[in-house]
Amino acid sequence: MTDHALAVVRPGALTTVQDLGRPGHAHLGVPRSGALDPPAARLANRLVGNPPEAAVLETTLDGCAVRPRRTVTAAVGGAPCPVTVDGRPAPWGAPVRVPAGALLDVGTAVSGVRCYVAFDGGVTVDPVLGSRSTDLLSGLGPPPLAPGAVLPLGRPGAVHARVDLVPQPAPPRELVLRVTLGPRADWFTAAALDTFTTRAYTVSSASNRIGLRTEGPALERACEGELPSEGMVLGAVQVPPDGRPVVFLADHPTTGGYPVVAVVRESDLAAAAQARPGTPVRFVAAGRRLPRRVA
Repeated sequence: MTDHALAVVRPGALTTVQDLGRPGHAHLGVPRSGALDPPAARLANRLVGNPPEAAVLETTLDGCAVRPRRTVTAAVGGAPCPVTVDGRPAPWGAPVRVPAGALLDVGTAVSGVRCYVAFDGGVTVDPVLGSRSTDLLSGLGPPPLAPGAVLPLGRPGAVHARVDLVPQPAPPRELVLRVTLGPRADWFTAAALDTFTTRAYTVSSASNRIGLRTEGPALERACEGELPSEGMVLGAVQVPPDGRPVVFLADHPTTGGYPVVAVVRESDLAAAAQARPGTPVRFVAAGRRLPRRVA
């Protein structure tokens, strides 16, 4: 077995291989997939000298532990968490040297949801449709990590970033999602649209890589019946029969029959990837000013 690899010791609740995804295949029924927090994945890659598109590990809540078979430079970003190398504390958000055979342990996120673990050379599992990303909806790409799995690594390229620490956005205490209403806003009453853009929701524990589900007031329809299946885009806010909005994320289906009340700006979706269950959510329609906060 090549020494340009790492062995999985602890996969965590859900750890997958992700890069920047496989856009352009929706006509084949294939979602974009890719890292849910692309800025965090890009920054982790930059810290170890990789190009932005290199594949990384995306963990969920409780991290993972791996043992590289060659000495690697690694970086952990995204959700803040404890990092150790053979039990010794190591920095989060900075390049870390991990000797061959040492255990790199990415601990439970202290805030946020998803950590990104980059290795110099990148994770070089075989690409599918131009991407190494795991797609939980279609099953494309490598399966989620399991104990004992071995993942190949590329050869190191550029020198990693010579920094002590880099600034990263904190996970949101309140998730504010800017939306453009439509294309099916007319399927909802005026009162429902007002509720959608003024009332508070919270992130549901049923959220995953496919969609961020919300809990809160139901949106009342103005139209009965169902739509024929339509194309879906990243950030679409679909409203199922229970009336609670669902924001489609990277592994979303490419078609759906429930009305889409609005679409979230793509630049706001990275924060959605780090919002824990119970986090307050507000949908703000484009052109509307945020309400003033009372001190």
